Amino acid sequence: MKIGILSRNPKLYSTRRLVEAGEKRGFDMHVVDVLRCYMNITSMKPTVHYKGQDLVGFDAVIPRIGASVTFYGTAVLRQFEMMNVYPLNESVAISRSRDKLRALQLLSRKGLGLPVTGFAHRPDDVDDLIKMVGGAPLVIKLLEGTQGIGVVLAETKGAAESVIEAFMGMQANILVQEFIKEAGGADIRCLVLGGKVVAAMKRQGKEGEFRSNIHRGGSANLIRITPEERSTAVRAATTMGLNLCGVDLLRSNHGPVVMEVNSSPGLEGIERATGKDIAGMIMDFIAKDASQGKSKTKTRGRG
Repeated sequence: MKIGILSRNPKLYSTRRLVEAGEKRGFDMHVVDVLRCYMNITSMKPTVHYKGQDLVGFDAVIPRIGASVTFYGTAVLRQFEMMNVYPLNESVAISRSRDKLRALQLLSRKGLGLPVTGFAHRPDDVDDLIKMVGGAPLVIKLLEGTQGIGVVLAETKGAAESVIEAFMGMQANILVQEFIKEAGGADIRCLVLGGKVVAAMKRQGKEGEFRSNIHRGGSANLIRITPEERSTAVRAATTMGLNLCGVDLLRSNHGPVVMEVNSSPGLEGIERATGKDIAGMIMDFIAKDASQGKSKTKTRGRG
Protein backbone atom coordinates (compact mmCIF):
# COMPACT_ATOMS: atom_id res chain seq x y z
CA MET A 1 0.00 0.00 0.00
CA LYS A 2 1.05 3.57 -0.68
CA ILE A 3 -0.02 5.80 2.21
CA GLY A 4 0.30 9.55 2.61
CA ILE A 5 0.42 11.30 5.99
CA LEU A 6 -0.81 14.88 5.79
CA SER A 7 1.47 16.39 8.44
CA ARG A 8 3.36 19.67 8.53
CA ASN A 9 6.19 18.22 10.63
CA PRO A 10 7.71 14.80 9.88
CA LYS A 11 9.65 14.96 13.16
CA LEU A 12 6.56 14.93 15.39
CA TYR A 13 6.24 11.80 17.53
CA SER A 14 2.86 10.80 16.07
CA THR A 15 4.03 11.24 12.48
CA ARG A 16 7.26 9.32 13.08
CA ARG A 17 5.41 6.45 14.78
CA LEU A 18 2.92 6.16 11.93
CA VAL A 19 5.73 6.07 9.35
CA GLU A 20 7.59 3.49 11.43
CA ALA A 21 4.51 1.29 11.87
CA GLY A 22 3.66 1.50 8.17
CA GLU A 23 7.17 0.67 6.97
CA LYS A 24 7.28 -2.26 9.39
CA ARG A 25 4.27 -3.65 7.52
CA GLY A 26 5.87 -3.07 4.13
CA PHE A 27 3.83 0.01 3.22
CA ASP A 28 5.21 2.82 1.07
CA MET A 29 4.95 5.80 3.45
CA HIS A 30 5.06 9.48 2.43
CA VAL A 31 4.81 12.55 4.69
CA VAL A 32 3.20 15.48 2.87
CA ASP A 33 3.06 19.07 4.16
CA VAL A 34 -0.58 19.92 3.54
CA LEU A 35 0.08 23.66 3.16
CA ARG A 36 2.53 23.03 0.32
CA CYS A 37 -0.02 21.04 -1.64
CA TYR A 38 -1.89 22.73 -4.47
CA MET A 39 -4.83 21.43 -6.41
CA ASN A 40 -6.25 21.20 -9.90
CA ILE A 41 -10.00 21.25 -9.42
CA THR A 42 -11.54 19.81 -12.54
CA SER A 43 -14.54 17.62 -13.30
CA MET A 44 -12.74 14.88 -15.17
CA LYS A 45 -9.42 14.45 -13.38
CA PRO A 46 -8.95 16.21 -10.03
CA THR A 47 -5.32 16.17 -8.87
CA VAL A 48 -3.12 17.23 -5.98
CA HIS A 49 0.38 18.56 -6.68
CA TYR A 50 3.29 18.76 -4.27
CA LYS A 51 6.74 20.20 -4.95
CA GLY A 52 6.10 20.15 -8.69
CA GLN A 53 4.90 16.55 -8.74
CA ASP A 54 1.44 15.08 -9.23
CA LEU A 55 0.55 13.03 -6.13
CA VAL A 56 -0.82 9.85 -7.66
CA GLY A 57 -1.11 6.24 -6.63
CA PHE A 58 -2.03 6.73 -2.98
CA ASP A 59 -4.25 4.04 -1.54
CA ALA A 60 -4.94 5.94 1.67
CA VAL A 61 -4.19 9.22 3.43
CA ILE A 62 -3.92 9.87 7.16
CA PRO A 63 -4.88 13.47 7.97
CA ARG A 64 -2.84 15.01 10.79
CA ILE A 65 -4.21 18.50 10.21
CA GLY A 66 -3.55 21.15 12.86
CA ALA A 67 -6.44 23.27 14.06
CA SER A 68 -4.88 26.45 12.66
CA VAL A 69 -4.91 25.04 9.10
CA THR A 70 -8.25 23.24 9.22
CA PHE A 71 -9.77 25.14 6.27
CA TYR A 72 -6.96 24.50 3.80
CA GLY A 73 -6.14 21.07 5.19
CA THR A 74 -9.67 19.76 4.79
CA ALA A 75 -9.79 21.23 1.26
CA VAL A 76 -6.72 19.18 0.32
CA LEU A 77 -8.20 16.10 1.99
CA ARG A 78 -11.46 16.64 0.09
CA GLN A 79 -9.47 16.67 -3.13
CA PHE A 80 -7.95 13.28 -2.27
CA GLU A 81 -11.46 11.99 -1.57
CA MET A 82 -12.53 13.18 -5.03
CA MET A 83 -9.60 11.14 -6.38
CA ASN A 84 -11.06 8.07 -4.60
CA VAL A 85 -8.21 7.87 -2.11
CA TYR A 86 -9.29 6.33 1.21
CA PRO A 87 -9.15 8.84 4.11
CA LEU A 88 -8.68 7.55 7.66
CA ASN A 89 -10.90 10.45 8.75
CA GLU A 90 -13.03 12.20 6.17
CA SER A 91 -12.94 15.95 5.60
CA VAL A 92 -16.56 16.53 6.60
CA ALA A 93 -16.07 14.64 9.88
CA ILE A 94 -12.94 16.65 10.73
CA SER A 95 -14.70 19.94 9.97
CA ARG A 96 -17.65 18.84 12.08
CA SER A 97 -15.49 18.01 15.10
CA ARG A 98 -13.36 21.17 14.81
CA ASP A 99 -16.41 23.40 15.07
CA LYS A 100 -16.89 23.23 18.84
CA LEU A 101 -20.41 24.61 18.77
CA ARG A 102 -21.58 22.33 15.98
CA ALA A 103 -19.98 19.34 17.69
CA LEU A 104 -21.74 20.07 20.99
CA GLN A 105 -25.07 20.55 19.24
CA LEU A 106 -24.71 17.22 17.40
CA LEU A 107 -23.70 15.40 20.58
CA SER A 108 -26.60 16.99 22.42
CA ARG A 109 -29.04 15.90 19.73
CA LYS A 110 -27.84 12.31 20.19
CA GLY A 111 -28.44 12.52 23.92
CA LEU A 112 -24.83 12.22 25.05
CA GLY A 113 -23.80 13.59 28.44
CA LEU A 114 -22.41 17.14 28.22
CA PRO A 115 -21.57 19.86 30.70
CA VAL A 116 -24.30 22.52 30.80
CA THR A 117 -23.16 24.94 28.11
CA GLY A 118 -24.13 28.45 27.04
CA PHE A 119 -23.05 30.09 23.78
CA ALA A 120 -22.85 33.81 23.23
CA HIS A 121 -21.29 36.61 21.20
CA ARG A 122 -22.60 39.83 22.74
CA PRO A 123 -25.17 38.83 25.39
CA ASP A 124 -27.46 41.64 26.56
CA ASP A 125 -27.79 39.93 29.92
CA VAL A 126 -24.49 38.50 31.18
CA ASP A 127 -26.07 37.73 34.55
CA ASP A 128 -28.65 35.45 32.88
CA LEU A 129 -25.92 33.72 30.86
CA ILE A 130 -24.04 32.94 34.07
CA LYS A 131 -27.22 31.67 35.76
CA MET A 132 -27.94 29.48 32.72
CA VAL A 133 -24.95 27.25 33.47
CA GLY A 134 -25.44 27.14 37.24
CA GLY A 135 -23.42 30.17 38.31
CA ALA A 136 -19.79 30.46 39.37
CA PRO A 137 -17.39 28.76 39.38
CA LEU A 138 -17.67 28.25 35.64
CA VAL A 139 -15.44 27.75 32.61
CA ILE A 140 -15.25 30.25 29.76
CA LYS A 141 -13.81 29.14 26.41
CA LEU A 142 -12.96 30.91 23.22
CA LEU A 143 -14.74 29.04 20.46
CA GLU A 144 -11.57 29.06 18.34
CA GLY A 145 -9.19 28.04 21.15
CA THR A 146 -7.21 24.78 21.12
CA GLN A 147 -5.05 22.72 23.49
CA GLY A 148 -6.27 24.55 26.57
CA ILE A 149 -5.50 28.01 25.15
CA GLY A 150 -8.33 30.51 25.60
CA VAL A 151 -9.88 28.52 28.47
CA VAL A 152 -10.45 30.36 31.73
CA LEU A 153 -11.83 29.20 35.08
CA ALA A 154 -13.82 31.99 36.69
CA GLU A 155 -14.22 31.16 40.37
CA THR A 156 -16.59 34.02 41.23
CA LYS A 157 -19.47 35.76 39.51
CA GLY A 158 -17.47 38.98 39.37
CA ALA A 159 -14.53 37.24 37.71
CA ALA A 160 -16.89 35.58 35.22
CA GLU A 161 -18.46 38.92 34.31
CA SER A 162 -15.02 40.50 33.80
CA VAL A 163 -13.76 37.69 31.55
CA ILE A 164 -16.97 37.55 29.51
CA GLU A 165 -16.91 41.32 29.02
CA ALA A 166 -13.23 41.15 28.01
CA PHE A 167 -13.96 38.49 25.38
CA MET A 168 -16.96 40.51 24.20
CA GLY A 169 -14.64 43.47 23.70
CA MET A 170 -12.56 41.27 21.38
CA GLN A 171 -15.70 40.45 19.33
CA ALA A 172 -15.11 36.80 20.22
CA ASN A 173 -17.60 33.93 20.29
CA ILE A 174 -17.49 32.17 23.65
CA LEU A 175 -18.74 29.03 25.32
CA VAL A 176 -19.69 29.23 28.99
CA GLN A 177 -19.78 25.86 30.75
CA GLU A 178 -20.50 24.51 34.17
CA PHE A 179 -17.37 23.62 36.14
CA ILE A 180 -17.26 19.90 36.97
CA LYS A 181 -15.56 20.29 40.33
CA GLU A 182 -15.78 16.59 41.20
CA ALA A 183 -13.48 15.77 38.26
CA GLY A 184 -10.62 17.18 40.33
CA GLY A 185 -8.67 18.59 37.40
CA ALA A 186 -8.58 15.21 35.65
CA ASP A 187 -10.12 13.90 32.47
CA ILE A 188 -10.16 10.62 30.57
CA ARG A 189 -8.84 10.38 27.03
CA CYS A 190 -10.44 7.46 25.21
CA LEU A 191 -8.84 6.59 21.88
CA VAL A 192 -11.51 5.28 19.53
CA LEU A 193 -10.49 3.41 16.39
CA GLY A 194 -13.01 1.79 14.08
CA GLY A 195 -15.88 2.08 16.54
CA LYS A 196 -13.95 0.59 19.48
CA VAL A 197 -12.10 2.11 22.43
CA VAL A 198 -8.62 0.64 21.93
CA ALA A 199 -6.88 2.55 24.73
CA ALA A 200 -7.72 4.91 27.58
CA MET A 201 -5.71 7.04 29.97
CA LYS A 202 -6.41 9.41 32.83
CA ARG A 203 -4.84 12.85 32.43
CA GLN A 204 -4.30 14.79 35.65
CA GLY A 205 -3.57 18.51 35.64
CA LYS A 206 -0.64 19.74 37.70
CA GLU A 207 -1.38 21.16 41.13
CA GLY A 208 -3.46 24.31 40.91
CA GLU A 209 -4.28 23.72 37.23
CA PHE A 210 -7.81 22.72 36.19
CA ARG A 211 -6.74 21.94 32.59
CA SER A 212 -5.37 18.43 32.21
CA ASN A 213 -3.48 18.87 28.91
CA ILE A 214 -0.19 16.94 29.10
CA HIS A 215 1.76 19.66 27.31
CA ARG A 216 0.66 22.06 30.06
CA GLY A 217 2.38 19.97 32.71
CA GLY A 218 -0.27 17.31 33.25
CA SER A 219 0.47 13.63 33.78
CA ALA A 220 -1.05 10.52 32.22
CA ASN A 221 -1.75 7.09 33.67
CA LEU A 222 -3.43 3.91 32.52
CA ILE A 223 -7.05 3.68 33.63
CA ARG A 224 -9.86 1.16 33.47
CA ILE A 225 -13.00 2.81 32.12
CA THR A 226 -16.58 1.84 32.90
CA PRO A 227 -18.98 0.34 30.34
CA GLU A 228 -20.90 3.64 30.35
CA GLU A 229 -17.72 5.62 29.61
CA ARG A 230 -16.79 3.21 26.84
CA SER A 231 -20.26 3.49 25.28
CA THR A 232 -20.20 7.30 25.53
CA ALA A 233 -16.82 7.52 23.78
CA VAL A 234 -17.92 5.23 20.94
CA ARG A 235 -21.20 7.10 20.47
CA ALA A 236 -19.36 10.43 20.37
CA ALA A 237 -16.97 9.15 17.69
CA THR A 238 -19.87 7.72 15.68
CA THR A 239 -21.80 10.99 15.93
CA MET A 240 -18.82 12.90 14.52
CA GLY A 241 -18.29 10.25 11.81
CA LEU A 242 -14.64 9.72 12.79
CA ASN A 243 -12.77 6.43 12.37
CA LEU A 244 -9.99 7.66 14.66
CA CYS A 245 -10.38 10.20 17.45
CA GLY A 246 -9.62 11.02 21.03
CA VAL A 247 -12.76 11.51 23.12
CA ASP A 248 -12.16 13.51 26.29
CA LEU A 249 -14.52 12.70 29.16
CA LEU A 250 -15.02 14.06 32.65
CA ARG A 251 -16.40 11.97 35.49
CA SER A 252 -19.28 14.00 36.88
CA ASN A 253 -21.83 13.24 39.58
CA HIS A 254 -24.37 12.54 36.83
CA GLY A 255 -22.17 10.24 34.75
CA PRO A 256 -19.55 10.77 32.04
CA VAL A 257 -19.72 14.04 30.10
CA VAL A 258 -17.99 14.71 26.80
CA MET A 259 -15.65 17.70 26.76
CA GLU A 260 -14.19 17.35 23.28
CA VAL A 261 -13.77 15.01 20.33
CA ASN A 262 -10.27 15.38 18.84
CA SER A 263 -9.91 14.28 15.22
CA SER A 264 -6.08 14.30 15.31
CA PRO A 265 -5.21 12.78 18.68
CA GLY A 266 -1.56 12.70 19.66
CA LEU A 267 -0.08 9.23 20.09
CA GLU A 268 2.83 9.91 22.44
CA GLY A 269 0.95 10.30 25.71
CA ILE A 270 -1.41 7.38 25.23
CA GLU A 271 1.23 4.99 23.86
CA ARG A 272 3.49 5.69 26.83
CA ALA A 273 0.68 5.53 29.38
CA THR A 274 -0.79 2.28 28.06
CA GLY A 275 2.23 0.57 26.48
CA LYS A 276 0.11 -0.18 23.40
CA ASP A 277 1.24 0.03 19.78
CA ILE A 278 -1.47 2.47 18.73
CA ALA A 279 0.32 3.40 15.50
CA GLY A 280 0.39 -0.28 14.53
CA MET A 281 -3.32 -0.63 15.28
CA ILE A 282 -4.05 2.35 13.03
CA MET A 283 -2.05 0.83 10.17
CA ASP A 284 -3.78 -2.54 10.55
CA PHE A 285 -7.17 -0.79 10.53
CA ILE A 286 -6.32 1.14 7.35
CA ALA A 287 -5.09 -2.00 5.60
CA LYS A 288 -8.40 -3.70 6.33
CA ASP A 289 -10.81 -0.78 5.89
CA ALA A 290 -9.22 0.74 2.79
CA SER A 291 -9.19 -2.60 1.01
CA GLN A 292 -12.95 -2.89 1.59
CA GLY A 293 -13.56 0.63 0.23
CA LYS A 294 -15.43 1.70 3.33
CA SER A 295 -16.49 5.30 3.89
CA LYS A 296 -18.45 6.45 6.94
CA THR A 297 -19.97 9.69 5.73
CA LYS A 298 -20.22 8.91 2.01
CA THR A 299 -18.82 12.24 0.89
CA ARG A 300 -16.36 11.34 -1.84
CA GLY A 301 -16.76 13.73 -4.72
CA ARG A 302 -19.64 15.60 -3.04
CA GLY A 303 -18.03 18.17 -0.71
